[in-house]
Amino acid sequence: MEGRACPREGSFPGEEQRVYRNDAKEAAFLLGGIGTGNVSVAATGEFRDWEIFNNPGKGNHLPYTFFAIWAKAEGEKGRTQVLEARPGALSPNPRNVPGLPRFPESRMWVRYPFLNLAFDDDEMPVEVQMEAFTPFIPLNPEDSGIPGAVIRYRLKNKTPKAVEVSVCASILNAVGYAGVDPYEILEHRDYEHNVNEVRKEGDFTGLYMYSTKFDESSRYFGSMCLGVSGEGGFVKPCWFKGSYWDGVQDFWDDFGEDGWLEEGKKEDLVDCLFKVKSSMRIGSVGRKLLLEPGGEDSVQFVLSWYFPNRVKGWVENCKSPRFRNPEAPIVRNHYAKLYSDAWDAGLYLLRNLERLEYYSRAFARSLYESSLPGYVVEALTVGITVLRSNTCFWLENGKFLGWEGCGSKSGNCFGSCTHVWNYAQTLAFLFPGLEKTMRRVEFTDEILEDGRLSFRMKTVFDEPRWDFTEPAADGQLGTIIRFLRDVKVSGDVEFLRDMWPAVKRALDYSLSYWDKDGDCLPDAMQHNTYDIEFHGANSLTASLMLGALMAGIEMARMAGDEEARNRYQKALEKGRESAEKLLWNGEYYQQKLDDIERYKYQYGTGCLSDQMLGQFLCRMAGLGYILPEERVKSAVKSIFDHNFFKGFDMHHNVQRSYVKADERGLVLCTWPRGGRPRFPFVYSDEVWTGVEYQAAALLIYEGYVEEGLAIVEAIRERHDGYRRNPWDEQEAGHHYARSMSSWAVLLALSGFKCDLAEGVIEFNPVNKDGAWESFFCCGKAWGVFRRKKSLDGQSYDCELEVLYGSLDGVKAIADGRRIARIKAGR
Repeated sequence: MEGRACPREGSFPGEEQRVYRNDAKEAAFLLGGIGTGNVSVAATGEFRDWEIFNNPGKGNHLPYTFFAIWAKAEGEKGRTQVLEARPGALSPNPRNVPGLPRFPESRMWVRYPFLNLAFDDDEMPVEVQMEAFTPFIPLNPEDSGIPGAVIRYRLKNKTPKAVEVSVCASILNAVGYAGVDPYEILEHRDYEHNVNEVRKEGDFTGLYMYSTKFDESSRYFGSMCLGVSGEGGFVKPCWFKGSYWDGVQDFWDDFGEDGWLEEGKKEDLVDCLFKVKSSMRIGSVGRKLLLEPGGEDSVQFVLSWYFPNRVKGWVENCKSPRFRNPEAPIVRNHYAKLYSDAWDAGLYLLRNLERLEYYSRAFARSLYESSLPGYVVEALTVGITVLRSNTCFWLENGKFLGWEGCGSKSGNCFGSCTHVWNYAQTLAFLFPGLEKTMRRVEFTDEILEDGRLSFRMKTVFDEPRWDFTEPAADGQLGTIIRFLRDVKVSGDVEFLRDMWPAVKRALDYSLSYWDKDGDCLPDAMQHNTYDIEFHGANSLTASLMLGALMAGIEMARMAGDEEARNRYQKALEKGRESAEKLLWNGEYYQQKLDDIERYKYQYGTGCLSDQMLGQFLCRMAGLGYILPEERVKSAVKSIFDHNFFKGFDMHHNVQRSYVKADERGLVLCTWPRGGRPRFPFVYSDEVWTGVEYQAAALLIYEGYVEEGLAIVEAIRERHDGYRRNPWDEQEAGHHYARSMSSWAVLLALSGFKCDLAEGVIEFNPVNKDGAWESFFCCGKAWGVFRRKKSLDGQSYDCELEVLYGSLDGVKAIADGRRIARIKAGR
């Protein structure tokens, strides 16, 4: 079946980027690097959800932490406002200073990793726009893992007069931060030992914030930095320490007088008898400048943090004694190897800003100035957000780990769970070196001598291997396929040769443990990602078994193991024959079980959205069809036909609900032929974005482009900033790892295949005849693939523009022909 044309050729116009106004209360963009924690910026411009302390913290706020502007046109009275739009609701919490003047409206839009905010106020003499970002450079995890952000306020004088303007940032010294109590009162280990120190480095003026209480072995040890670059910088290291709201009152009056802050002096005032004193250390940094009529300038801040120590182990409950114990054993974050403190991290960001920003903008340009629909670009970037959320962390020893997702205050579902991370593709294709650390742990530390893999890592923290009663069939089989994917994307054949004995043991174990009747399909009890066990032959684990055998054949060839290669080839042929005989129902592949009601949580004749998961993973690994092509196409199409709902108003779901009645989405399973079990498998009626993306990618691969894109569009419609955060796709927690299957949509649309083990990359875009432009990334380089009309206007020529790295020694093919034109970037 021929692929249908992508809805759009060429680049999509900028107005197709979604704009979130200040009433989009769910919209919150994350700033922060891989494995560093983050802080989010709301559509109002408010900095919220401070999650820089090595654990999730939705709702974490830092009192009196905000940006403000003072502007005075010549001969007129100055205006002072918080650089946020007015909140939609009243707040009784004075620490958010809700009563200070703000802008009437704001607008937010994104070109990842760049956040843009425009503040609208006709009375303000200057136009104000904020740009903020943390560098993001594929294939360079360390420069994508900086614990900090650049925050710029661009200013333009819109009056015929000269305007004095000052932008100031205030921040709490939060070293020792321990969250908030049920009354949203800040909890802290000891503010009295916090120190705000003024520092200057060239034209960089800032605050270095630390505590004298915690030594380097404490989990609360750390520092923060907030600085401004350029001439005219000023700093007030600590607000006036009085009672009640004296500090913010003094700050606002001082700043509002002339856009400048004095160091402050000790006040000799008679205080009241009943008073509420604050020990918080709040400091401010800013810059003042002059704008001539029509003139433009900007004020640039650098925010950085350094909290190197995290609790050693998977501690899901942040209220548990182990988590709250200040003496609990710790491990260090990877960024602790690179920087000595927050000031050091901030200076690195500033000193290397030209290079870091250049490549970050090159990445953004390659995504947004492409042939991809805007909602596909959104889907790709929200997957990246998962890597930069507290779902993921990166240890000093180089190992990369992840929860399944984040709770509001703690991690959800520990151990880099294999059957969840099966779906995730973003890390593997953008940072293959980090992804390989996960495979090495799995096949070195988490495997038994007989080949059984633990599906949740614990040995990384020197804890006993997690010994669940059953291995996860889907997790183990999928991990074998992913190993081949990682070898091909990275080109590291020595990695395969080194690990092949362990990978082979895992595949041999799978064949012997789950296949009890010798037909080369799993039929024994099979624990899986739905947190239950399937019994008998079924499409999910059958597809994964066939995919693992295909991967095993390829890896055995690369390792020179002819015995294993021949044995796996015979098993694959037998397994295919068995699948056709037992599971094919004329339209799709189902479960074969004589008495479906004997076991709880099965699916029988159901149309499972994950029925071709093995085929999906084989696509990611550059392998072919696990089953006859025409039947794979039929099965994939059936998933869309039966499981994609255009509304859920009459959908019966007693399980968790991730969609609303008027939304579109793909459910995990339906029973178009009847036969729904009395107790179907857990989660069967739910909608998971990670499964939706993998189904969408498979549809596109099989030629059903419009259907696949409809699923992606539906996901992004649901994340509109009002109902859900556009940068947070949830399942069992925020920033769920399974949603990183979205990267596969790009691979499917561009027809990208990567096999650096053989030194080849390929492109076969879905629009077979026409212009095309899209981002690509392999283990050696990234850039842009283009197909455009030739000079004669009768044909199309292809080229690659390498924006980072090198493709030396790599053969590039497009539409079956070698690409002759490869442009080197900077």
